[in-house]
Amino acid sequence: MYVGLVVLSAAAVLLHGPYTGIDPATLILLAVLFVVAESIGTMVVSGKTGLSPSSSVSLAAVVLVGPIGAAVVGFSSCFVVFRRQNLVKRLFNGAQFALAGYAAGHIFQLLGGRMGIPEGGDFPLIVLPFTVAILTHTVVNSALVGGLMWCLGAVHIQRPRRVRWRPLASLELSSVGYGMLGLFIAAIWGAVGAFAVLLVLLPLFIARWTFDQYIAEQKAHDATLATLCQAVETKDYYTRGHCMRVAKAAVMIAQELGMHAERVHTIRYAGMLHDVGKLGVPTKVLQKSGRLTEEEYAAIQLHPMRGYEIVREIGFLDEALAGIMHHHERMDGGGYPMGLSGEDIPEFARILSVADAFDCMTSTRSYRKARSIGEAIAELRRCAGPQFDPVMVDALIAAVARDGWEAPDAVEPPDDDLAEVAQQDHDDPSVPLRVAGESDG
Repeated sequence: MYVGLVVLSAAAVLLHGPYTGIDPATLILLAVLFVVAESIGTMVVSGKTGLSPSSSVSLAAVVLVGPIGAAVVGFSSCFVVFRRQNLVKRLFNGAQFALAGYAAGHIFQLLGGRMGIPEGGDFPLIVLPFTVAILTHTVVNSALVGGLMWCLGAVHIQRPRRVRWRPLASLELSSVGYGMLGLFIAAIWGAVGAFAVLLVLLPLFIARWTFDQYIAEQKAHDATLATLCQAVETKDYYTRGHCMRVAKAAVMIAQELGMHAERVHTIRYAGMLHDVGKLGVPTKVLQKSGRLTEEEYAAIQLHPMRGYEIVREIGFLDEALAGIMHHHERMDGGGYPMGLSGEDIPEFARILSVADAFDCMTSTRSYRKARSIGEAIAELRRCAGPQFDPVMVDALIAAVARDGWEAPDAVEPPDDDLAEVAQQDHDDPSVPLRVAGESDG
């Protein structure tokens, strides 16, 4: 029903017109260029989100052929030939772009913009109505797609506890900057015609190719780190998936703190690799069921430093290295490997410490079943201050309350009855490691 209403609305706009004053040749050229630009969009986020220079063509149409012309250009998205889409998706995409272009065109003219090739006297006053038209185009597109996602149950409308203004502002500024190319296309259209699009968009196509290489590089990075995660988790079958879950919890904390996207991406890497130093700890030590000797305890305490040594030459980890190195420090200075305290502990390490303990407590271990989320949160609150940074604890609690947390399935023990299984875990704040010579009290 929703898709049908959107398509019918676009059809009503296209049938209503009027088409007077629109140059047919310009309209056809813009429609063809829009289809080409939309066809070569770059897919990101596992193929679920697309980026393309088509919005610049659509916004150029707002100026050159007016609201109804921009609607026609947008609806031409139905004829994109280089993507495998069914008829319903094609119709929705075309209707979505048509309504966005139509709304942007009306706003542009309402604020004093005129249809046609801009002249010297139109500048700089034309910039203001065109900027508002860009924002209108973005808002209408986002609203229509958001409505579809809501109907499909992919998103839920709720009042946010806090608006993250920085990423929102960055997104809108990027949208304005990208859409402003449409005005450049319109401005030089009179001199070079359709070649104006080539002059403006050719650099974007080159940038798109570069972006594709960047995406491929990121995938290669992720695959490499995932392999290291799997190598670590072969040391103890009870920790399967632990690294990726710690990465997820660390990202939730970082986003709650309002970190920018690049740092959030880096903290994810830190979470994936926080225990890579276990590769240097004998498996019999990690899985020992009895008390640890002083030498065995020292081997566990050194695993953050070993992890740092293993991955320090990986250049793109950057700030993640400090997190890997110090994620077992305590706020009171009683942690390891260097006994740092308070603000001397790197921010990434304070985040990982909380994420690591939370996943450990909500996962099944050989010596206990998984604790509930409520029990794990209560333990984090109890340890906030002496062991964990209270700010990071509060951030995780807020993020889990908003987004939820999916605890892992219980791990099946091995068939080998002779296999020794650990009765302790250095990540579990409620079960301290037992060392020979120390009392249980």
